[in-house]
Amino acid sequence: MRKNTANPFLEFENPDSPLGFDIPDTSMFGMLKISAENQPEGSAFEYFGTECSYKDLIRRIEEISGAYYALGVRKGDIVTVLMPNTPEAVISIYALNRIGAVANILHPLSAQEEIKNHINRVKSKVLLCVDICSEKVANIIDATSLKKVIVASAGDSMPFVMKKLYALKCIKNYKYDKSDKRRYIAWKDFAKLNKNVKEYIPKGKENEEVSIILHSGGTTGTPKDIMLSNRNFNAFGIQAVLTLRDVSAGDKILAILPIFHGFGLGVCVHVSFCFGACSVLIPQFNAKKFTSIIKKYKPTMLFGVPTLYDALLKAKGMDKIDFSFLKYAVSGGDTLPEKLENTVNSFFAAHNSNVKICEGYGMTEGLAALSLSVGDDYKSRTIGKPLIGTEMCIVEPGTTNVLPADTDGELCVSGPTVMLGYRNNPEETKNTLRTHADGKVWLHTGDMASIDSEGFVYYKLRIKRMMITSGFNVYPTQIERVIEELDYVEKCIVVSIPHQYKKEVAKAYIVLKNGTEKTAETENNIREYCKKKLMHYSVPYKYEFVDLLPKTAYNKIDFMKLQRESAKEAVS
Repeated sequence: MRKNTANPFLEFENPDSPLGFDIPDTSMFGMLKISAENQPEGSAFEYFGTECSYKDLIRRIEEISGAYYALGVRKGDIVTVLMPNTPEAVISIYALNRIGAVANILHPLSAQEEIKNHINRVKSKVLLCVDICSEKVANIIDATSLKKVIVASAGDSMPFVMKKLYALKCIKNYKYDKSDKRRYIAWKDFAKLNKNVKEYIPKGKENEEVSIILHSGGTTGTPKDIMLSNRNFNAFGIQAVLTLRDVSAGDKILAILPIFHGFGLGVCVHVSFCFGACSVLIPQFNAKKFTSIIKKYKPTMLFGVPTLYDALLKAKGMDKIDFSFLKYAVSGGDTLPEKLENTVNSFFAAHNSNVKICEGYGMTEGLAALSLSVGDDYKSRTIGKPLIGTEMCIVEPGTTNVLPADTDGELCVSGPTVMLGYRNNPEETKNTLRTHADGKVWLHTGDMASIDSEGFVYYKLRIKRMMITSGFNVYPTQIERVIEELDYVEKCIVVSIPHQYKKEVAKAYIVLKNGTEKTAETENNIREYCKKKLMHYSVPYKYEFVDLLPKTAYNKIDFMKLQRESAKEAVS
């Protein structure tokens, strides 16, 4: 494959622009076309060893956009995508974008009632569904606005033998009425519906129209539909190109993070295309196969949540790999424990890589990454500095009053990747997007942080996780860090429990490493260690040993579930 290292998006850098760069008047598909024109023979994505060039990807997107058009999909229509990381999903997202339609992307493992509610909330008439979810869809289709369901398989783009084996393995999951041609159509038949359709090129204010709907992880328990625009995605692509300047066309990004998440779609797919890189699509992460994946693809960039790097350290055979191919390793989506950061950095150094793991900060309401600790903006234990064109400030919680440097408060963000708002939820949008005294719209993140005099940002915790004990502020992440310093502790999560006199006290849920007994002596040792390292009011009141911590659908620790359980344990 031809490799062209000159990135056309570097030309959009503009020191005279308020952002430091210009954002072209085009769609997400238009950005992809620029990369394709720059290196048509380069590999755009790879799926189980099968590569697709940029030239072929553009052709397939154009064909599939015609198929969606033949189904009646038009500009502004919302099509729901219920898929893992497969070529069919990626091609569909850009095909819909080419028409000017909106992709509403859901987690394939969502419960059927959630799927029904999501579809009805946005009034989707067409659904792209992975076959293993077809039974859930069949159970709720009569209660939805759906007129047509396209059923695709994770095996559709696999090599021939692998596809046959996958089909045999998953045939029991095809639980929909295949004879109902009015409602259901298989991907291979759908792809033949090609109809010529003119490409939609948004200009000016049209670039601010919704192109993608993603969904919050639901920290409040109430799902929110996050509206993102072409401009959001394209600005982020240029930010990444201008920040990660060592990336060249032909480099490989491991797309393990799911496309229903801003980090996955924004970084592992759209940014990959803006780099002219190859996105290695992984539909389902399997820790047991992690070593073989790294060995086979030698990705130059790793993007993942902390648990991915934990899995990397524990994967059998990983210690035999030479990591000299690695250019960047970025952690986001959750707080990176200091012990894990140090261990990963030591591992890379011992395996011929000078890469240090970069911690970033982002949220779906800001598309993906908003700051990154990398290059000149690298500082350990920080989330770096805001990306070019993005601003951050700290305000007094509940207000728009900006606080001075080195003061804890709510982190606010302003920039070109901030969402348009929550769909059909003006009240929540108004609470989250606020105009400050400077006249700019700021995203109130709900996260507590501080910014030092050099501009480095220190993430603390979700504001809602902070507890007040006898009038003192108690920070769960501080307690968690102390307990995780112990060699026999794998993971610790701290929540609050009601107290008759102190209002709230801390409870620690602890996962011990294999071989450590869950005894009263172990608990007492942890308590005594906390007394030495923490203020007396921060020492946990209760300790509970657990084998596993609950996870959300987005693979983050489900703090809310633990909090709900602990709320029943009022003490006096």
